[in-house]
Amino acid sequence: MRAILAQAGIRGWRVQPSGVMGAPDFVFFEHRLAVFVDGAFWHGASDFARFPKSRVSFWREKIQRNRQRDQVVNRALRRSGWSVLRIWDYELERDRTAVLNKLKRRLKIRNTVQRTFLMLEYL
Repeated sequence: MRAILAQAGIRGWRVQPSGVMGAPDFVFFEHRLAVFVDGAFWHGASDFARFPKSRVSFWREKIQRNRQRDQVVNRALRRSGWSVLRIWDYELERDRTAVLNKLKRRLKIRNTVQRTFLMLEYL
């Protein structure tokens, strides 16, 4: 995720800053956006419904608690005026461009080329 942000020239983010509930992986304080990169296994992605063969009930309960905690954190952050973006780790592997576009929409960052064309239209 750091590489995606750096390559795209997106600035203003901090990595795991203290003082923000839920310990987001990236925070954009200016935009009040908390970004979490969630592991598919640990956070129970529906696409990733594989459990270890031993202690199945333990793992199901553990992952369910993680998902419940994620929901509590999301609600608390939103109530405090934050926007929350959760990205699955496998999304970063599959389609970095889609992740970047999702982030840009949240940050409302437009492509520099688009801005240039818009500026030229008004000249």
